[in-house]
Parts: sequence; C-alpha cells; structure tokens
Amino acid sequence: MTSEHLVSPEELARLLAGPGPAPRLVDARFQLMDPAYGEAAYARGTLPGAVHLDLDKHLAGPVGRHGGRHPLPDMEGFAARLGAMGIGNDDPVVVFDDGGDMYAARAWWLLRYAGLTDVRFLDGGLNAYLAGGGRLVPPGPPPAPRPFKLSLRPDMVVDVGFVKGALGSSDVLIVDARAPERYRGETEPLDPKAGHIPGAVNLHYAADMLNGRFAPTATLRERLAVAATRETVVAYCGSGVSGAHLVLALELAGYPGAKLYAGSWSDWSSYDLPVATGDEEG
Repeated sequence: MTSEHLVSPEELARLLAGPGPAPRLVDARFQLMDPAYGEAAYARGTLPGAVHLDLDKHLAGPVGRHGGRHPLPDMEGFAARLGAMGIGNDDPVVVFDDGGDMYAARAWWLLRYAGLTDVRFLDGGLNAYLAGGGRLVPPGPPPAPRPFKLSLRPDMVVDVGFVKGALGSSDVLIVDARAPERYRGETEPLDPKAGHIPGAVNLHYAADMLNGRFAPTATLRERLAVAATRETVVAYCGSGVSGAHLVLALELAGYPGAKLYAGSWSDWSSYDLPVATGDEEG
C-alpha cells in the first residue's frame, strides 16, 4: 500500500534508484528488552543514506515520577538534532524499523508533531524491503546540517488532565492500543498497575497488520469504525509508542486527527486515578 502516509518497499526502491532527490530515511530500529539493539543494528548496516533515531535517546525524554516510560523529548533539542542530521522542514522523510513497526510509528508521529508535513512510513518495514531485493549498506558519513525550524502541532497530543476530564464524555472516544490481556488487566509486564482507563475501547494495534503490512483500507475502516462515533479520538498504549501506530492506522482508515495521549498507561497509572479491568460493556 502507498498513500499520503505510507510508502511501499517497491515504491521506495524506485525513489532511491530514480534520478530525482531521494527522501531522507530514518532508521528507527529498537527493542524494548534490548535498548542497545537499534544503534548496533544500524552500525551493522542500514538503507542508503539513512540516519538513526533511537527511541530512548532521541524519540523520548528523561523518565520522571510522572509522564510515562517514554515521555516526549525536549522538542527544541529534537529539532536541533533533525537539522544536524540533515533534515530540513521541507524534506520528504521515510521512517522504518524491522519489528512490529511501532518504533517507526513513534518516529512518524514525532516528526509530524515537530512540523514536518511529508513523512511516510515504510509499509512492511525493513524486512519487506530486503525481501524484495533491497540491500543494507554501512552507514554513510554524517550529512550536511540543514536548518530546521520547530513548528509544533499541539492539536496532535493530549495530557493526563485532558483524559481525566474526558472520562464519561459523549464527545471523546478513548482507544487502547495494547494487547487485549493487558487491556483487561489479566497481565501487566511493564507497569505497576494492571487494567485500562475507564471507558476506553480496546483496538490492539497489531490487529491492523496483515502479513507484516497494513491491512487494506477497507478492512481498516471497518475494524476501526468505532472512531466515527465520537468527535474526538484519543489513542493510548503503554508509553505512547504503539499508540502512535494506532493513530497512523486511523489516518489510513479515513479517520484523521486522532490525538495521542503520549504518557499513556504508564503515566495514567502513576497517579491515583480510576482503573478499570475486564471488558467494557457495549
């Protein structure tokens, strides 16, 4: 699938081989259980011209008492890093990883939040690109720096205060991107409390994929149709990573403008706030 927000491996290969300017590539590989993995994998080989953005070091800020396990980074510093990596405001960018794609989705979301308008996600990730005959190359020399002016889009994000105020609202739909067993509170491998935000609907992000790529638009639209029932949609997950993937899926399905609760469950559960378990009625 290729769209405003997605690029297929085949189309990316054509763009990289074509006579015109190639998009800037962002390698967002990472593993939660092995935080050093992404940088090491990038050093072993990446796509031609790609730079690396690490979830812990670049796509998130320091962890505090509140704010979640992957709070948003200092955005002025993030903008400076983009410029130092040779990414300008008008550059087309393609992001990718090699896992469940949620790390690339966090990069996709954060780049758009910073003000970039042409950011696309490699459908199927690095694995699909390599399966189609693509090859890895050693990282190249640092690109020439470019000016990058931060232009935040505050409409894309909400905080705990917004979500708390939205409980029981007929205008706001809260959707939980985590696995069903975490949503129901049957298990919680990462955060101190198990369960979900009261009233939230479970839309596990992985169910939007088919053989490693996003499902067809019609399938996504049907699966995510609950998003059409409210004026405002807020997506969350454990720490604002797979929630970004759900935001992307909603865009692809034709339900644009979903907001990300960046702190997500790891932020919500750090406060003395209501927690629900089991499935929601209705």
